Parts: sequence; structure tokens; C-alpha cells
Amino acid sequence: MITIFKKEINEFLNSLIAYISIGVFLTGIGMIMWVFPDTSILDYGYATMEPLFTLGPYVFIFLIPAITMRSFAEEKRNGTIELLYTLPIRSGEIIAGKFIAAWAIAILSLVPTLIYYYSVHQLGNPVGNLDTSGIIGSYIGLLLLGAVFSAIGIFASAITENQIVSFVLSAFACFLFYQGFEGLATLDVWGTWAYYLEQLGISFHYNALSKGLLALEDIVFFLGYIGVFLMLTKLAIESKKW
Repeated sequence: MITIFKKEINEFLNSLIAYISIGVFLTGIGMIMWVFPDTSILDYGYATMEPLFTLGPYVFIFLIPAITMRSFAEEKRNGTIELLYTLPIRSGEIIAGKFIAAWAIAILSLVPTLIYYYSVHQLGNPVGNLDTSGIIGSYIGLLLLGAVFSAIGIFASAITENQIVSFVLSAFACFLFYQGFEGLATLDVWGTWAYYLEQLGISFHYNALSKGLLALEDIVFFLGYIGVFLMLTKLAIESKKW
């Protein structure tokens, strides 16, 4: 697993797409927080990081598929996937190495946003007048969201040989599981079931974490999503051996 992890990290950081993806993410978040008039905290009148945590997931929907789209698709296109199968490494280790590498890149892209936290912290009146527990919960939510989107992206890459198709499938699936259930729940056809339908969506549990409430059920929900998509990935790549 460690070998696969190092390979994925090295290959990603040696490609131009790594720096473009992370650069676009940071630029987009920076523009949202400081420039765009509808979301700029300079126009809010109070210190908050809400724009980052509200719109960050939607930026992740495009960033993480860009990170994961080459995971298996490129291996298939180059014919190196068969070489991986011949190595004394179990398929679970291959998947884990690729998943953790993708998640690590997503985490790396979040680290510079701590500068935004420091800036907003200094802008508070008095200095430090922030909802720190909510910010910590939101960062944990983004980390878990990055893990879920990475698992979805790895699965999308495992079922196609085309990186663009992988990106599109992954971005669509990430949006569907993040926002889709909430949208369906608003339809006036579910009655009392609407609340339970909304709970199937990732955004429901992400918003709960953003309030600073680290409930075990929300964390287990994220872990469940990750586990399901990694299992589907395992089934997808092992089916190619049959």
C-alpha cells in the first residue's frame, strides 16, 4: 500500500494537472471569500469563514474528480494495470494506496486556507471573535467530504478507461450524493419520509458538522459512504481478472 501511495503522490505532483487543480481551487476559494461582492467577507461586516465552508464543497466537486480521474483510467489506457495485478500486492492494498494518495492531495489543497482563518481571526472585533468550534467542525466536515469524494472518484476511474469520462462521472456522482437527496426531499410527494430521505444526502451531515457538533452518527455516515465506494471499486477491478 505504501508503495502505491508513494507512486501516486509522485506521479500526481510531477504532472501539471496537480498544480493547476490546486491553484484553481485556492484561487476560486480566495475569490469567493475576498473578491466576489455577494460572498466577500469584507462586505459582511463581521468576521466569518462561512463562504469557504458553504461553497467549498461545490469546488471540491470539481477538484477531487480532477485528482482521481487518472487513478485507474490511466493505468488501463497505458496497459500498466496488468502489471499491477502481477505484483505481490492485494487489490485492497492497491485501492487503499490510491485512495489515501488522492485524499492526501485534497487535504494538501486545504492546508493553505488556514491563512484565510488567520486573516479572518485578525479582522475580528475584538481580534479572534470567531466561532472556533464551528470552524473546526467545518474543517473536519471538509476533510471527511474530501475522503468521500475521493472514494467516489476512485470508483469512477475504476469503471472506465477514459479520464474525461471518469471526471464527468465522478463530478456528477459527487453532486448527486451531496445535494441530490436534499433536492428530492423538497418535492411535496414524500410526506413524513422527506426528512429521512434528506438524511441520505451528504450535505445534511456536512451541515451538522459545520455547526461544531461532532456527532458520532455523522462521522459513521461518512465512513459508511467511503466503505461502500471502496468496496464497489474492489468489485470493479477484480471483475476484470475473471
